[in-house]
Amino acid sequence: MKKDPTPQGDTSAESTISSYINRIAAERDIDRLLLLLAGFGRDLIGADRCTVGLPDEKDGTLWSKVAHAVPRIKIPRTSGIAGWVATHGEALLINDPGNDERFDSAVDRLTGYHTQSILALPIKDADGRMFGVIQAVNKTTGSGTFSNADREHLQLAAAYVGQALETARRQEEIEASQREIILTMAEAGEVRSREAGRHARRVAACSRLLGEFHGLSEDETEVLRLCSPTHDIGIIAIPDSLLQKPSKLDDTEWAIMKTHPTLGYDMLKHSERRLLHSAAIIAWQHHERWDGTGYPCGLVGDAIHIYARITALADVFDALASDRPWRKAWEMNRIVKLFEEERGKHFDPGLAGIFLENVDALVKIRNAVQDRAEKQAAPPRPPAER
Repeated sequence: MKKDPTPQGDTSAESTISSYINRIAAERDIDRLLLLLAGFGRDLIGADRCTVGLPDEKDGTLWSKVAHAVPRIKIPRTSGIAGWVATHGEALLINDPGNDERFDSAVDRLTGYHTQSILALPIKDADGRMFGVIQAVNKTTGSGTFSNADREHLQLAAAYVGQALETARRQEEIEASQREIILTMAEAGEVRSREAGRHARRVAACSRLLGEFHGLSEDETEVLRLCSPTHDIGIIAIPDSLLQKPSKLDDTEWAIMKTHPTLGYDMLKHSERRLLHSAAIIAWQHHERWDGTGYPCGLVGDAIHIYARITALADVFDALASDRPWRKAWEMNRIVKLFEEERGKHFDPGLAGIFLENVDALVKIRNAVQDRAEKQAAPPRPPAER
């Protein structure tokens, strides 16, 4: 039977575990997660500070990803107590580091800190591979020295660190793959449509900014930035005869053009991964209108996902502000007038208000991400323009 690392009746440790466990499980950002884990280790054993060190395989160093009240430090992977633990994969408990030849006092001299006691353990994944070190410094309770009980408690924290880092690493690998897929699809859409400008990049930047002004979290605005460029991915399935037609589309042709949101959704809907799922929703709903007159579903108001409502606004703004072969870019006062008129009709009234209040910031994005100067084949009519 596996031994419970929390001694029976240790209510202080139980309280610390209880206070951290849900926050650790809910945290997705790797930096905030590591800070939580370091705080967990520090509070669990009553240390002054706790450091999580991760190896840099490129230069053979060990660097402090998180160090309470200390700037991030890089040391040779074989140097100091943390380096020894990283190299040997074994724990060290030292209550008189000044007399231990493995202790490197250079870090104290660099930081102005006086190390009196150290407890350092390797962080391992489920397969026992070492990929970091957790190090507690200076016991602040009891006798002022670390004990074997502290070692057992910190081992619990190290196990949580290992599990959380492994989960975060796998999640990051999955999300990196999703980002690559989305970027590739966005680029494929531009090549397919022979888009001459940088419309998708500007839509991404404008969507992120509008999401931020709307009050979306940092995590959500990043999802929006990554997924909004694929809003028109469905046009890769629309015939060239329609995309490149210089004259007005007839009713039959327009009906075909209006299928591109559903086509885009069908390409992406099978994945339950967050980024691809969000990209699917944006592709499907970005031509819906607040008053229900949009397509393909005629959704009304809040039934349209916030990501799609924001992308729709950014898409229309950048399209109207850009030159096209069949028209020149609109003057900004004309665009502002349109958004005032379409507030509560085409556009979410709250988002339209945010746009009108921050139009100068969006114009700066347009100016910063200019169209490519080289000549290319004329881009097709955007699906929103019949």
